[in-house]
Amino acid sequence: MPRIAFSFPISDEALFFVLEFTQRPTSSNIFNPTDYFFIANQNDLINNPDLKPSKTIDYELGFQQVLSKTSSLKISAFYREQRDDIQVRNFTAAYPRQYRAFGNIDFGTVKGLTMNYDLRRTGNIRLNASYTLQFADGTGSNTESTLALINQGLPNLRTTNPTSRDQRHRFVLTMDYRYGSKKDYNGPMVFGKPILADFGINLVGDLGSGTPYTAQELATPITGELSPATKGSINGSRLPWLVNTSFQADKNFTLNLNNKEGDEAKTVNLNVYLLVNNLLNVRNIIGVYRFTGTPDDDGWLASPTAEQNIQSQNDSEAFVDLYNAYTNDYRNIASPRTIRLGVNLSF
Repeated sequence: MPRIAFSFPISDEALFFVLEFTQRPTSSNIFNPTDYFFIANQNDLINNPDLKPSKTIDYELGFQQVLSKTSSLKISAFYREQRDDIQVRNFTAAYPRQYRAFGNIDFGTVKGLTMNYDLRRTGNIRLNASYTLQFADGTGSNTESTLALINQGLPNLRTTNPTSRDQRHRFVLTMDYRYGSKKDYNGPMVFGKPILADFGINLVGDLGSGTPYTAQELATPITGELSPATKGSINGSRLPWLVNTSFQADKNFTLNLNNKEGDEAKTVNLNVYLLVNNLLNVRNIIGVYRFTGTPDDDGWLASPTAEQNIQSQNDSEAFVDLYNAYTNDYRNIASPRTIRLGVNLSF
């Protein structure tokens, strides 16, 4: 799909640009004749081959100030409009009956501010630090956000709420410390050898506020027999903050593959690295149960409605143990600390 971008300087230190692009529907638009042939006898969601492309328009105004010969500070404000996003809707007054399908009825906005400090390589160190403040609101977070409302017979309501991508604050710090080689080497010497030539370490820190989710009023089983009632507003609750740090140490070795005298020199580069993700081994929560707000317990076993169900099982104790094991979902927790040792060969 075509993209259009405009960029022009306002002054020596300020820049304004606009980007507009469209995207073909990625799902829910494949025509199936049987969906419409049996439409009078079914109540399932059907695809809509008449979906239009979604459209996004970005506006950004930036200001950059040079602080020294090797460092600068950039501040930019951005505003993004999302139009014709895909969402479930009711097609009323249709023949031979009303039905549920997808339409281009969702919209949203993203607005915020970014500050970025950049220190180019100065001696052995390079550093980049940024902070982003963002507000992401829309009428839906995915193509089926309003399905529960549609199933209850409510009209195609369009109310803006924080979307699931609304991460309000984010801090990112990247630091790289590296030694050069030959005449650029300024590290320690052992027996006259530059032992740390082409060696470096890299540290990345990422701190972000939690994304929103919709809390529910009562505990319900994860098997889905009961429809949960919303507590508060849609996406009115927040996950905990996320902290992720990664560390990498690597060293380059230049290997000479030509041992014959007079032949052209052939070299390859061998990079040996040690990579540690989630260096601090933080327990980052990326998903929770809507009633308890915790990643490993939906609260249903402790509710009054569960007591009769538990007692009716063949083995109540086994049922409770298996239910707890099922709700303790590893997908609600990000990966723990991982350590990798590897090599990269380039030629």
